[in-house]
Amino acid sequence: MLSFEVCNAARLRRDARYDGRFFTAVKTTRIYCRPVCPVKHPLPRNVTYYPTAAAAEAAGYRPCLRCRPETAPFCPAWNGTRSTVARALKLIDGGALERGSVAALADRLGITARHLGRLFERHVGASPQQVATTRRMQRAKRLIDTTDDAMIEIAFRAGFGSVRRFNAAFAGLYGRSPSSLRASSRGRR
Repeated sequence: MLSFEVCNAARLRRDARYDGRFFTAVKTTRIYCRPVCPVKHPLPRNVTYYPTAAAAEAAGYRPCLRCRPETAPFCPAWNGTRSTVARALKLIDGGALERGSVAALADRLGITARHLGRLFERHVGASPQQVATTRRMQRAKRLIDTTDDAMIEIAFRAGFGSVRRFNAAFAGLYGRSPSSLRASSRGRR
């Protein structure tokens, strides 16, 4: 955390270089702000500085409605919809669409399934389900190439709900069965 003197000088100058690096909490109003907030400067004796918005909130302060500290640089809101897509991708990697639906995933993110689809189209160029299928296929292909496990075991370890879906996905993508892929990869060794 920066010293009180550094934070105070940056706040009084409304120095944008410090935006997101600390938050100013005003004891008399119980509100915290960004250093670039356009409100009238409170007296230094009424100010406390926190390294994060979460720390200020934990101390009992509420965010300023004018400078919106939750949108400060380096916070998830600063990244906009990219952070939502990144969270969704992390959940997909964790198997969210293997056990649930796109609607359930969107609900966990606090948005609608339709909006999630739009965000994926804009940022990823594919639907959440297509991303999940591609990741399952990549896991399965890696297991086929690196292990001697049975195809049924590979199907379930890769996240497919059934061997039939596993075979259909391979036929759709590679135009052949998973076992023929293993045979051709062994022939190249």
